[in-house]
Amino acid sequence: MSTHEALSATLQKFGAPETVVREYEHWTVLLRPHQVTLGALVLIAKEAATALPQLSPAAFSELKQVTDHIEQALQAAFSYDKVNYLMLMMVDPDVHFHVIPRYNKPRIWAGQEFVDVAWPGPPQLSTGMELSETAKTTLRNELIRCWPC
Repeated sequence: MSTHEALSATLQKFGAPETVVREYEHWTVLLRPHQVTLGALVLIAKEAATALPQLSPAAFSELKQVTDHIEQALQAAFSYDKVNYLMLMMVDPDVHFHVIPRYNKPRIWAGQEFVDVAWPGPPQLSTGMELSETAKTTLRNELIRCWPC
């Protein structure tokens, strides 16, 4: 993200620029500060849109590549069982998805156990783990390391 580009309120809420994992032309992938499950991300559109149909055809086209990369990185890093994309936009109106990797068994990362307490039902956004700043940085760096291309 260029320093002259203004950060949207949604990007700021989710910790940008410190939490940015990957930038694309139309999308930004960030580490979700509250880890509902291990590797939870937020995928935010860069366009000024508050409804999915307001996005440009180019943003929709790029979404395929972005989600492919997200799932490749999460699989390489944590061997998820399923990925849920939640588009809620009730509190943060900009077009964005909460990307929640799902696990049928606990995962151990950095000496901590992460349990998907809602498996196999819908994810519970109020559950999960708050990580220290050091752990967030380490997790973000692990995802960057596993990112394709």
